[in-house]
Amino acid sequence: MEKSKVRAKKKVDEAWKAKVKGDKVKVKEDKAEVRGEKTEEKIKEGKEEAEPKGPLSEPDFSSFVSGLGMQALMLLGELTDPKSKEAKPDYEHAKYTIDLIDMLKKKTEGNLTEEESHLVENLLYDLRMKYVKAIKYV
Repeated sequence: MEKSKVRAKKKVDEAWKAKVKGDKVKVKEDKAEVRGEKTEEKIKEGKEEAEPKGPLSEPDFSSFVSGLGMQALMLLGELTDPKSKEAKPDYEHAKYTIDLIDMLKKKTEGNLTEEESHLVENLLYDLRMKYVKAIKYV
């Protein structure tokens, strides 16, 4: 006696499959967020901007001071905030950052190359002039 192999057609809830897939993506995003990573889904959705890939340059004093200078320019309202695309002046913190660069100049005196010394001098001069001009019109 041969048994016939009759299979019942499975009924799959498509809405449930979509929900599970969405949950998996959410878990993946949450894990990446905890690790500080950006997922492809968030980049595609425009929630996160893709960062340029490539090797980082060797850290040096000039890059460090230039970064502080850029921060001071943002705080002076000279540059826009990369996230909000708006200039948001904060003169108190701008002055603090300028003073921080001045402190670095004093603490590193005699230990900088001629190029680094000129960079700090010129940066401080430019930032101080922009600060005076900015607070003059507030």
